[in-house]
Amino acid sequence: MTQYILAIDQGTTGTTALLIDHDLNVRAKVNHEFPQHYPKPGWVEHDPEEIWTSTLQAVKDCLAGAKIEAKRIAAIGITNQRETTLLWDRKTGKPAAKAIVWQDRRTAERCRQLKKEGLEKAIQKKTGLVCDPYFSATKLEWLLKKHKGDLCFGTVDSFLLWKLTGGQVHATDATNASRTMLLNLETLAWDKELLKIFGVPEGVLPRIVSCSEKYGSTKNVPGLPDGIPIAGMAGDQQAALVGQACFETGEAKCTYGTGSFILINIGREPKPSHHGCLTTLAYQLENQAAFAWEGSAFIAGAAVQWLRDGLKIIKKSSEVETLAASVEDSGGVVFVPALVGLGAPHWRSEARGLISGITRGTTNAHIARACLEGIAFLQYDILEAMAKDLKKPLGVLKVDGGAAANNLLMQFQSDILQVPISRPAMLETTALGAAFLAGLAVGVWKDLKDIRKNWKEERRFVPQMQAREVTEKVARWRQEVAKC
Repeated sequence: MTQYILAIDQGTTGTTALLIDHDLNVRAKVNHEFPQHYPKPGWVEHDPEEIWTSTLQAVKDCLAGAKIEAKRIAAIGITNQRETTLLWDRKTGKPAAKAIVWQDRRTAERCRQLKKEGLEKAIQKKTGLVCDPYFSATKLEWLLKKHKGDLCFGTVDSFLLWKLTGGQVHATDATNASRTMLLNLETLAWDKELLKIFGVPEGVLPRIVSCSEKYGSTKNVPGLPDGIPIAGMAGDQQAALVGQACFETGEAKCTYGTGSFILINIGREPKPSHHGCLTTLAYQLENQAAFAWEGSAFIAGAAVQWLRDGLKIIKKSSEVETLAASVEDSGGVVFVPALVGLGAPHWRSEARGLISGITRGTTNAHIARACLEGIAFLQYDILEAMAKDLKKPLGVLKVDGGAAANNLLMQFQSDILQVPISRPAMLETTALGAAFLAGLAVGVWKDLKDIRKNWKEERRFVPQMQAREVTEKVARWRQEVAKC
């Protein structure tokens, strides 16, 4: 009898449930969106109960669509939006407050204070991260000042594991822990000095586990029988790295979601980046850990959503490619999508979006094309920094996520990077990575070689733009970024 893996991909705007078998045959895939909350400018929140409801609905509809019995699920894998910070009551399981989302900038002043106190270098040396509101530590510090009691802290993986096991397991995987700014990359344990800096009591912290092992089993979950192992967990970008089979040093992927994220495998040691990228855990399997450099752009697909919801120049996000392709170029328009600041390698939380070069001849199509180009240029900045750290250019970039289906964007990305772009047959590589990790723990896949055999390329984009034109476009881009 065929066994299936259920992957839960809990993202920033919705939750996806994916059901696959060993050969990556997709039996069903369902996504349910949930509300975003913006109480103040720069603040972004989620209601944990709405996250859980969207998860239950996605799983229910996925199983209904697959028309299989839930008892045929060999294991469940979880992947999630990282850094988003939750607090809940240990006894009741009720959220103490709304979750503070990774995009939230409310602790920017606290980060500036830490830098003034000269703590940034020590924090970066221990964690591989820069001192930025993006990460969980200052968010947790902010919440703990306002909420008391017997509380549990967790990123979304930890919260879902708690809910799926009926409150029996309070744990987080090592990749999510590495994004909190509380984990020491050398020891892969919570760092007492960092806990003291941020006023975090050890009692609120989850246990740190590997990315692939049996953490616990389902208990009292609507629509699922008790006893299904939850056996794989990783933050979304690390899960995508696994889903893209980037297991060798120098292999890289870019995921285009709400934001965009590039990870490059750097091997078994947490080497520092000297050009504005982060050092993070790529994955941990048993006692074997791999590390990565990461560059994050806070806005990617969210820029297209802004064209849809803010400017209302498209009705559906999928319309942006057709609109952008209706003109030969951006007509001199440059769009820097720094709508919530600039991430790697700039790390300027105060930066704001900019559209320049507008004339009487500018149309919606030019703005749409400039939007896509702006998304690609953010990746250019990150990969330029990574190439400096590597001391050699990238050979190929694997891509995934919703916007990777946009051929115009992918071709421009290849052109501006002057690097081939490899798009896999399955774009849902984040959920796929979670499935791989869970399947490894229960024997559905034997090892990383077995996973690599299943990865297939759907299309490759190669550079077509002349080097001189690339140079001119990059120079103009840098000019505009400096103004943000």
